[in-house]
This record gives sequence, structure tokens and C-alpha cells, in this order.
Amino acid sequence: MITKSDNYKDINNLTHDFFLGFIKIHILYHAVEKKVYGLWLIEELSRHGYKISPGTLYPILHSLEKEKYLKCQKELVKGRIRKYYKTTEKGKRVLIEARKKIKELIKEVII
Repeated sequence: MITKSDNYKDINNLTHDFFLGFIKIHILYHAVEKKVYGLWLIEELSRHGYKISPGTLYPILHSLEKEKYLKCQKELVKGRIRKYYKTTEKGKRVLIEARKKIKELIKEVII
């Protein structure tokens, strides 16, 4: 028997997955324009309504780096090491494809 609670969990999981994908695309987009770092991304994403903690963001960054969509460069800033991320060529190709799929989806769902 499916309960109201089960439906809520399913919707919550689906919503989480969708927004996780949006966040990854958003990160790739900004990292094409310039090198980005964690706190800047948290602030930028919050301007778009995504409330994301470092404990959520850094695993995303690490997974994008592991998949070779981002590359990391360490720099000394005010006596501390800061990790900057930049989109790789592979990441740029994925972003181009994601944009095509987003446009296609918007035409179907929104317009």
C-alpha cells in the first residue's frame, strides 16, 4: 500500500535530483566564464534560490572534477590555500549539450 508519506518521499527525491542537476549545470556555466571557488558558488547559487551548504557543494565539485568536467587549481589567498575550479573542454561539451536539452524541454513544457 502506497501512503501519502511515500508519495512525499518520492516527490522530494525527484525534486532533489532535478535541482542537483540544475546546480551542476549552473556550476559548469560559471566556471566557463571565470575560475570559481566554493564560497563564491554558495553565494551565487543562493541568489538563485538554492540554499546549499559546503557539505553539499564540495562533494558536487569533487564529483565534477573526478568526471573531468572541472579542473582544480590551488592558490594562496591571504595565507590560506583556496581551490579554484574551471570548466574543462569535456565540461564545456557537456554544458553545450545540456543547453540544447534545456531549450528542447522548455519548448515542450513551458511554451
